[in-house]
Amino acid sequence: MAGASGPSRRQDLWRKRKVREPLDELISRMLVAQRSTEERFLQLEERRMEQEHEAEERRMRLEERRMQLDRQHELRMFSLFAQMLRMMRPGVGESVPQPHADPGCPQEGETLARSRQAQESALSEAYGCNQYNSPYLSNRGNILSGFRGSSEEGYRAYHEDKYDEDKNPSGIINFGTSENKLCFDLMSKRLTQSDMNIIEPPLLQYPDWKGHNFLREEVAHFLTYYCKAPAPLNPENVVTLNGCGSLFSALAAVLCDSSDSILIATPFYGGITQSIFLYSGIKLVYVHLESKVSGSGSRPFQLTVQKLETTLQAAREQGSSVKALILINPHNPLGDVYSASEMLEFLEFAKRHSLHVIVDEIYMLSVFDESATFHSVLSLEKLPDPQRTHVMWGISKDFAVSGIRFGTLYSQNQDVCNGVASLCYFHGVCGTVQFKMAQLLRDRDWINQVYLRVNHARLRAAQAYVAEELRALGVPFLNRGAGFFIWIDFRKYLRAPTFEEEVALWRHFLDNKTHRLQLGVQRIRKVLEGREREMQAEAQRSKQVEEGKADSTDEVIYVSSHREPSGSSLGDLIMQLQNQMRSSDWLQRNTAEGFAQQNPEVYQVYSKFMSKP
Repeated sequence: MAGASGPSRRQDLWRKRKVREPLDELISRMLVAQRSTEERFLQLEERRMEQEHEAEERRMRLEERRMQLDRQHELRMFSLFAQMLRMMRPGVGESVPQPHADPGCPQEGETLARSRQAQESALSEAYGCNQYNSPYLSNRGNILSGFRGSSEEGYRAYHEDKYDEDKNPSGIINFGTSENKLCFDLMSKRLTQSDMNIIEPPLLQYPDWKGHNFLREEVAHFLTYYCKAPAPLNPENVVTLNGCGSLFSALAAVLCDSSDSILIATPFYGGITQSIFLYSGIKLVYVHLESKVSGSGSRPFQLTVQKLETTLQAAREQGSSVKALILINPHNPLGDVYSASEMLEFLEFAKRHSLHVIVDEIYMLSVFDESATFHSVLSLEKLPDPQRTHVMWGISKDFAVSGIRFGTLYSQNQDVCNGVASLCYFHGVCGTVQFKMAQLLRDRDWINQVYLRVNHARLRAAQAYVAEELRALGVPFLNRGAGFFIWIDFRKYLRAPTFEEEVALWRHFLDNKTHRLQLGVQRIRKVLEGREREMQAEAQRSKQVEEGKADSTDEVIYVSSHREPSGSSLGDLIMQLQNQMRSSDWLQRNTAEGFAQQNPEVYQVYSKFMSKP
């Protein structure tokens, strides 16, 4: 019995162990799952806290921006009040005798300083610079600090509150920057292939300021092929820089003095203003294009030699020294593609007047309408004035990589090339990027068979979607087949045909954070429908005013931005004050009752003072 009990106990232990092992495994799995769940919960909680922190930071930035706008609004109102009070004083406008300068003291330095300050002040006014007066900056430094381009405020707001489908779904969708975001998949794959990731000693050393020879040779081959040049282009005529913005700036500095100006058709890409002004202080002379069709064979916003001649003559009669003409083909933002005959006429016009021509062809491979044909000036059999014709192109638009700063100049004028190359000391392209660009530009099979086909198809689809949405809204637009933009006519949403009304509508878009194309168009639709309701309500109130039934408390308040007062009469100032009061809800938020609640002691003293006879 004792001998039998031993095996029996072992069998019992074995059975218990056999039962316990699955339980242990199950418990172990449960513990692992529990730990994984806890870790996932902690990750989600950490993500939630990060999102709350980011949301709080955005809220604080927006609140700070709101306070800044309030301060600007108060300053404008007080400025208007002060001007009105000065004009209402007796004897206003009388000349104040100035002390005579001592004839024995030299005045030349002061005269030059005043002249320079007057010139810089005129430039800052022409380009809408805030009047900064920092003691740490030069006059030019203050102008640069106060510079605001046409879209600068919106662009800064976009980067502070950028849309993200997961992290910031209520952020700003940027419709104000010409940027191709449709081909990240293609470009990221191509730029990370093995042939791109090569580093040799010359790439980490200083190159020729014009660019490495291997890159300039590849650019010349590329432009010869895609511009359909009648003969191979010369690499010695190629200069590479970190983007076409830098190239505009360099060409302006090389071709013009600060007192000169450049002719350009408007509307145009607003970044050109910034490029030619910030370094060189050069002004633009605008050739205004009209939306109305003047006759058979013409088109909206058509640039003609006659318009160029008229504008140039008027500018010279006013004392402007015009040294150059800027042509954008395909055009940004109209999307027009000029014919070869049109480009030849423009070049011949420039030759007659000894003008340099800067030809921006940065969208030459972004013509997605198969019925439109792009003609580069480099495809012409003979340039009218080759020594004054300078062609630029870059990869940011055509290859959907605006973050890679790379632009090229092609000019047969070696003096111009050498002058621009000197500025490449500041605007050069790093060696590794130069190598990648050369590899990309020489890969014609991939460009033709893969990239351009897909890119053009996606551009067509995006343009068709936006066009259909605009038709559904009943909004007129210019239907063209090149670039990343549609020129839209929002005039019916303006209360009056003024710059202030344009800014007000723009602010409505900015406030609604008008990427994902469908969501952006939905926000545009929301803004326009709201704007239409506001205008209908205002029309109804205007009708009531005429009937003597209007209530002043019904006035619509909207945020806007106005230029500083420049009127010379009391009536002008009163009108500007009324516009300023209507442009913000500041008066609604800063009432006497609210002030009394926030500052009871001050309000009591003020009330006693006002009650005195």
